[in-house]
Amino acid sequence: MRLRTVVISFGFILSIAAESFAASPAPVKGEHGMVVTAQRLASEIGVEVLKKGGNSIDAAVAVGYALAVVYPSAGNIGGGGFMTIRFKDGKSTFLDFRERAPLAATKDMYLDKDGNPIKGASLDGYLAVGVPGSVAGFEMAREKYGTLTRQQVLEPAIRLAKDGFVLGQGDATILAGGAKRLAADKAAAAIFIKADGKPYGAGDRLVQADLAASLARISEKGPDAFYKGAIADQIVKASAAKGGILAKPDFEQYKVRELAPVTCNYRGFDIVSSPPPSSGGLIICEILNVLEGYPISHLGFGSADTVHLMVEAMRFAYVDRNSALGDPAFVENPVGKITDKTYAAEIRDKIDRYRAGVSKDLKPKDFGESKETTHYSIIDDAGNAVAVTYTLNGSFGAGVVADGTGILLNNEMDDFTQKPGVPNLYGLVQGEANAIAPLKTPLSSMSPTIVSKDGKPFMVIGSPGGSRIITITLEAIINVIDHGMDIREAIDAPRIHHQWLPDTVYVENHGLSPDTLKMLSQMGYKLDIAAEGKVWGQAAGILVGGESLGEIGKGGGARYNGAIDSRALAGEAIGY
Repeated sequence: MRLRTVVISFGFILSIAAESFAASPAPVKGEHGMVVTAQRLASEIGVEVLKKGGNSIDAAVAVGYALAVVYPSAGNIGGGGFMTIRFKDGKSTFLDFRERAPLAATKDMYLDKDGNPIKGASLDGYLAVGVPGSVAGFEMAREKYGTLTRQQVLEPAIRLAKDGFVLGQGDATILAGGAKRLAADKAAAAIFIKADGKPYGAGDRLVQADLAASLARISEKGPDAFYKGAIADQIVKASAAKGGILAKPDFEQYKVRELAPVTCNYRGFDIVSSPPPSSGGLIICEILNVLEGYPISHLGFGSADTVHLMVEAMRFAYVDRNSALGDPAFVENPVGKITDKTYAAEIRDKIDRYRAGVSKDLKPKDFGESKETTHYSIIDDAGNAVAVTYTLNGSFGAGVVADGTGILLNNEMDDFTQKPGVPNLYGLVQGEANAIAPLKTPLSSMSPTIVSKDGKPFMVIGSPGGSRIITITLEAIINVIDHGMDIREAIDAPRIHHQWLPDTVYVENHGLSPDTLKMLSQMGYKLDIAAEGKVWGQAAGILVGGESLGEIGKGGGARYNGAIDSRALAGEAIGY
């Protein structure tokens, strides 16, 4: 077992057995391209597309459709997401195909007559469904930046849905976890539950004929098949019959937004990430700007000092996230302020180096201005890099399928603020900036991120994880840049998280040494140690030029180095 020795300011040396990443296998190597996704068949399809001459955008679209078939808990065409692209010439862009609130949505639609949230109303069934954006997003990306036809990128997904695929143990475990939820909806149960009432298991073949037909319609007629044709009609009909508010105009007027990414610089590395309606890029940049003023590398991974500084930076950043950010079509987001290094210095001035901060003392600011998500990272031979994070929100979304479509629908409406001060599915306490309104996009934590150095791509990274997406992505970046880990170690390393409220530091089981935990407790922190086996996130990353910063500095190794999180049940990194 490898030991990492770190110096902490309390005057002695603490050797931390870095078990979670010491045992990590080496990153996967590739010279011409790399695809890292949460499901092995989707990764294979991405590489297949690259080998046939498609670019990383073509591969990203093909993977997105494939995951809708082979990763039904989060892969989707019934949800939405974000795509960050860095082109080979160094330019970048961002596509927002996140779900939107229906036209009939109201600010208090999930509150009872006394103004209190109705349990489950924003999570279960058709009232929880936002207007899906994935099909529109994929097709815009392919048409504008891809090189292959729609038929070419959809064919693998159609084939997998029509002919079926044999479930691995990880696939079966995921389906078993959603079995009770899926069984409650007749159309979903018909797809994912066997005649004997049990979910499909390892070795079974899962065939999805209705989904194959829906994908075939999209292949033939493009986004109109989803937004203006029979698919939209079927979803609207089911929604009306089962308590939802989706209407045909919601689908007909859906449009993807192309936005400028959020950018910042951390210790000479250029970060390109997601702008509002995602909070991800802004909050990652805010935390990095704060941490840049501290010698994190010297303090060491997992030391009490490092954790203390990371938590305090997270605390200040999440109060900004939860109170000031929202859909840019409805809210003036303080992008310049949050990404300003002067603002970060002001935050550092407020951090006590020896004591925990107190969240209730940090009031939401007036600037005058899922968990079941999945992320995949792709880079092609020319150096075009794509990071995609998309979601159904909760596991298997709202748990409903409109008859005849085969499409699982999201429960993304829970990401709005139902009522200021009331936590959502991920415990986030949010404000008026994220209140429900017709056509509005809920605030997200999704953080598809691309890092470059000296004008060249360096890292592609992102993760699912609800409100923890930001800190998972952040910690992978810090682990590579500050702690010298290789890309697989950086992803596998134990995680911490703080999100302002509740005022708790969340720690993965065995994530910190007993001595570090004791020191943090003495500093005033409330610690929540995850139960054995309970983990969060499934990061997917690529490092360019070597498997670690050290190898790159020595002249480099393999051109592309990919890694899927050891926490992932069915994912794989594949290079060629």
